[in-house]
Amino acid sequence: MKRNQLFLNIFLISLLMLPIGTAVAQTAYPTKAVRWIVPYAPGGGTDILVRAVGQKFADGMNVPVVVDNRPGGGTNIGAEAAARSAPDGYTLFAPGVANAINVTLFAKLNYDIVRDFVHVSNLCKIPGILVSHPSLPAKNAQELIALARARPGELRHGSPGIGSPQHLGAELFKSITGIRMIHVPYRGAAPAITDVVGGHTEVYFGAILSTLPQVKNGRLRALAVTSLKRVAVVPEIATLNEQGLKGFESASWIFVSVPASTPRDIVNRLHREAVRATGMQDVRERMAGEGTEMVGDTPDQATAFLKGEIEKWGRAVRASGAKPE
Repeated sequence: MKRNQLFLNIFLISLLMLPIGTAVAQTAYPTKAVRWIVPYAPGGGTDILVRAVGQKFADGMNVPVVVDNRPGGGTNIGAEAAARSAPDGYTLFAPGVANAINVTLFAKLNYDIVRDFVHVSNLCKIPGILVSHPSLPAKNAQELIALARARPGELRHGSPGIGSPQHLGAELFKSITGIRMIHVPYRGAAPAITDVVGGHTEVYFGAILSTLPQVKNGRLRALAVTSLKRVAVVPEIATLNEQGLKGFESASWIFVSVPASTPRDIVNRLHREAVRATGMQDVRERMAGEGTEMVGDTPDQATAFLKGEIEKWGRAVRASGAKPE
């Protein structure tokens, strides 16, 4: 009898110790450097944001956060590498609007941006800006629409390439307003901006980071921003939403995501770091100066937003007939 009681006591003690062991295992993460895959070359908007936020992650987790630039394939090279990484919290990914577009743009992908990832948080939104050459007799979006209707198929809009967010933002604008403009694709944002500044094209849907300097120096005219609300760095520029295109939004965004099956406690830890980093005053002020709005939402909110973006940009891809270059 005493022997049975001894075994029972040992069993009960072992049960009591299980939560302690689990807690110890949960607090062990992270114990080494964390890699953050950016599907673009160094120096771009996503790279700048990830390096700024990544430093805050590193400070909070007491381990290095190393940016791993994997450009190419319209972001698909980096996305596939991230999807195939171990789901242990030591590989993060920075998907953006291009990954939502690629779902429809490409006939086949070797990863699923929804199924193969847990989307920890949407870190930020980066609005676009609709600009024109100053010689164009349009001072706002409504005047541009009227001009395009009076001159159907004459106005040209440039983009960094077929299927780019800038291209499809313009296609979304054309499909909603019913106007016709000619699309002129370039190999990157720099030559597209150069040609609208030079008057070779009349209209450009640009990223605010790269286009705003040309507005401030008078070489381009800003007609609207493409976010739902005005941008703090240029509060005088009205949104398309305000100018009659109700609900129009064409913004870039950057997530922090991890491979599917990453343990929930690790996802929760990373989410806490994302909320802390995006809420820090120095980060918010620095990025606001570049037209970027910090977000820091929940995994459920980020996933729901992503699904909405896939649907929205899918319509734009189908309407434009765009095919990957």
